[in-house]
Amino acid sequence: MQPKLETIQGTVVVKTKNLSKWYGQVISLNDLTLQVHTGVTGLLGPNGAGKSTLLRLLVGQLKPSAGLVRVLDQPVWNNPNLKRRIGYCPDIGKLYDSMSGFEFVKFLALLSGYSDGEAHQRTQNVIELVGMSDQQGKPIATYSKGMRQRIKFAQALVHDPELIFLDEPLNGMDPIGRLKTIQLIRKLGEEGRSIIVSSHVLHEVEAMTESILLIHQGQIRAEGSISDIRNLIDEHPHQVYIHCDRPRDLGAICLGLDHVVSVKFDQTEKNGVIVETIRPDDFYTCLPKIIIAKKISIERMFSPNDNLDTVFKYLVQ
Repeated sequence: MQPKLETIQGTVVVKTKNLSKWYGQVISLNDLTLQVHTGVTGLLGPNGAGKSTLLRLLVGQLKPSAGLVRVLDQPVWNNPNLKRRIGYCPDIGKLYDSMSGFEFVKFLALLSGYSDGEAHQRTQNVIELVGMSDQQGKPIATYSKGMRQRIKFAQALVHDPELIFLDEPLNGMDPIGRLKTIQLIRKLGEEGRSIIVSSHVLHEVEAMTESILLIHQGQIRAEGSISDIRNLIDEHPHQVYIHCDRPRDLGAICLGLDHVVSVKFDQTEKNGVIVETIRPDDFYTCLPKIIIAKKISIERMFSPNDNLDTVFKYLVQ
């Protein structure tokens, strides 16, 4: 059972109970119970963790082998009314290659029930939003992987959904495209959209949101904010890197604190000290008092343990 946290707030947009999906003898999702709230949520896990299977269950492309799933407080399977309220950007490269990007998105807008004129205007709007206006008239067959990703994102937005599912949307994009897409996802979240975005690239999701689900081997291992999940791993000392003018003086003082388990000096950079503590909140509270009393000048400070890569490794071990 995954850790339960109290810090996630907002309306529930996705709820599953004992959800499982198997293919013959292969179990893709195993007895998964979760709640996802409004806002942007990152679904993190390595390839093969069950991310795509979970999203396909949530959008109604797959039927559960066991358990229950509700999206926007409605049953998912065989529910066309729900599909009008959700958008889905799948992690597939195969599209209607003979169509232009504009024709593809407009075609799906027409399937959503809009008139020709409204579908045309909506298509223009979302293609501009994802940064594909200059490529919209070209056949999809000529698109790069990153361009295909952006045109798929456009079709997921064209009918103005309440809840958007994005399966590895940054896969194949160049650095500029990734940055712009991350900014767009953050902007949509700030405007009130609910988005669930899956990825195996942890630092990219970290740039989109602090609300995350960690999935591994078909099970949710943890959920909450980055700092919440870091607090779950008390058995692992929390590291704080400090660059200051008197690292040895600071290290000696820190060793006298009961919650500090070790002090190391950076061998690659002068004036760097790494402090390991089992109670990071206590350390961050007393550190300002120490530097003021001892007149120590700190140039920079950060915690490697607040990076999702570190947290993920701890929680799947």
